[in-house]
Amino acid sequence: MQIDLTGTAERALSLMHEQGFEHAQVSVSRQRRSEVCVAHNQPSLLRSNETLKLQLVGLLDGRRGVTEGSELDDASLLAGAQGLWRSVAAAPQDAANAVSAGQHANIARGPLEAEVAILSGAMSELLAWREAETPSMMVEEALAAHNHVESRTLTSGGSELFCELGWFDAAVFGLARDGAHSSSFNYAGGACETLDGSQMGIPFVQRFGIDRLMRSLTHQVRTQVLGERFVGSVVLTPRAAADLLGWMLGQLSDQALIDGSSVYRHRVGEVVAAPLLTLRSRFEAPGVAGLSADAFVAPPVELLSAGRLNCLTPSLYGSRKTGLPHVPVAAQGWEVVAGPTALDRMIADVPRGALVDRLSMGRPAANGDFSGVIKNSFALQSGQVGTALAETMISGNVAQMLRDVQAVSAERIDTGAWVLPWLRVDALHFS
Repeated sequence: MQIDLTGTAERALSLMHEQGFEHAQVSVSRQRRSEVCVAHNQPSLLRSNETLKLQLVGLLDGRRGVTEGSELDDASLLAGAQGLWRSVAAAPQDAANAVSAGQHANIARGPLEAEVAILSGAMSELLAWREAETPSMMVEEALAAHNHVESRTLTSGGSELFCELGWFDAAVFGLARDGAHSSSFNYAGGACETLDGSQMGIPFVQRFGIDRLMRSLTHQVRTQVLGERFVGSVVLTPRAAADLLGWMLGQLSDQALIDGSSVYRHRVGEVVAAPLLTLRSRFEAPGVAGLSADAFVAPPVELLSAGRLNCLTPSLYGSRKTGLPHVPVAAQGWEVVAGPTALDRMIADVPRGALVDRLSMGRPAANGDFSGVIKNSFALQSGQVGTALAETMISGNVAQMLRDVQAVSAERIDTGAWVLPWLRVDALHFS
């Protein structure tokens, strides 16, 4: 059944007004997804589905209520508005609550039609490559998918945001085995405009670091305990680097700014990271729309320029709560500018340390202190990659690590949500 998303959003907003809400925001979306799946090295499933979503946000006397549903008929819209009216009275009053006003966007981008032949071709290529190059690798789960998302967001302040996106995504999850020995699990995946290797100019398995992941796992079946404590360097893969940068993004946003725990609250305009680091938005990435969750158009932003912090990123609510300038950002879509150092050279320059693909450090302390296990990692000794590591921990401070970046690789991995290089950081404590 064809659904008029714009008409549905308009009816829902009208019902919210009739119900008596002072301000309201309505979001309606439809996602169609087609995917080809692999399980235990074998094709397992071809499926398509459609998901509908309705979100209502209502404000009354400074109180805010939110409800979500998956039914878009008139009766469900009315029930949602009435149910939200009954529940909003129990919400706390907060003068910072507000909805966007005067925002307008009409975004249409990406391939809108699913091509099953491309999806099945990607998975066939993956399985053939695994058998030829990494036969000890067990693909526990893998998929190739196409997504088509349409959304409409309207507010009582006159904001109208229309978006239609199409993109492909893929993921591989597994481990390697050799007799009774096995590696730990690991994962690689991302989003792109196409999974067709002939169109990309590179084979599918070279996207998102999938080939690197599978080769690494075959060398992680047998591991070695590090032994003595020492202070050394880490070379972080793009996946591990995302953990550091994700922590920084959290420090720049609402929760840390409002509760006063952000280490960057008063550092705008200062150098807070290594001069090698420039972090900027990439809101035109596959599957990413330059729209914030609170219904604002998110223009391009450069958070770090050669290590200098340019702004914080509070939402409208966070801005009204803290008095800081409002900087809308999308949920994802970031890149670190490539550096001047080849990855091989970066590794060769490490006297002692580890090549780290996963950081299991839980949630760092408010000031950035952490201690965690490095997983899917290799020892580095005299510039050479050695054995896979077991039961190895590192400790340090995330903010200090960002300041101590000594090298940024020329090579990067593009997963859609992130485009990241390898990073070398010194002075970590190993145990």
